[in-house]
Amino acid sequence: MSTSTRQVCPECEGSLQHSGTETVCSECGLVVDEDAIDRGPEWRSFADDDTNPERCGAPLTRSRHDRGLSTEIGRSTRLKGRKRRQITRLRRQHKRSQISSKRDRNQVYGFTEIRRMVGRLELPESLQERACVLFESAQDENLLQGRSIEGFAAAAVYAVCRTASVSRTLGEIVAVATADEEELKVAYDALNRDLGLPTGPIDPSEYLARFASELDVPTWLERRARELAAETHETGLATGRNPGGVAAACLYTVARGEQYDLTQNEVAEIADVSPVTVRNTYHDLR
Repeated sequence: MSTSTRQVCPECEGSLQHSGTETVCSECGLVVDEDAIDRGPEWRSFADDDTNPERCGAPLTRSRHDRGLSTEIGRSTRLKGRKRRQITRLRRQHKRSQISSKRDRNQVYGFTEIRRMVGRLELPESLQERACVLFESAQDENLLQGRSIEGFAAAAVYAVCRTASVSRTLGEIVAVATADEEELKVAYDALNRDLGLPTGPIDPSEYLARFASELDVPTWLERRARELAAETHETGLATGRNPGGVAAACLYTVARGEQYDLTQNEVAEIADVSPVTVRNTYHDLR
């Protein structure tokens, strides 16, 4: 359908009309402009346009070994008897055909483990994608040979938390991982050594917001503790110490100075450290 415009033809000053992707003069027929890109909607008109107008599939993702391009045979409760058994066999054979090598099988298992841990830790989806990319990079460098796949999955999640400044301690990762702490440390050392992860010392202030929320302390106390944590980080007092323990000690130090009811056992439990760690750091901070 053509629509007139107020523009004029540069040759004969006739009126211009838009027809499809072309702008044509209605007097002399000069094609003034041509746009090969269709600016209209990319879906077709179906009965469910108002509810779901999209005709494309799910977006590409790095958290699946095939980038999410392969199709899946769904499940239906309407199928009964012989037809249902046939669809079940087709679904089973289809899943087997998607994994053609041992590498793909290991990748599927590792990515599944990463998605499970990210869900348990309530981490954003962007970190899940980065952890899967890091796992795939480790697989490309043949770092998984002779080592635990579960350990590398846990190490990838821990590494992206470190690089993205997301406060998750080693104990929290181990608590939701299938691998133990030793397997995680071996895998993380391999990632850090061979891939050169951009990780540095952890700032204790990264833990303060979560610790303060779980302890339900006032905002002013968290703010004072953050200032104290910044001073410890700048002066080097936090060097060589558990950053979670330093953050817990900062909260306890401020609470003790302001006569706020907060015990060493409470902050130590939240930070997953011993009360002795909190007490020793408290004496140094004081």
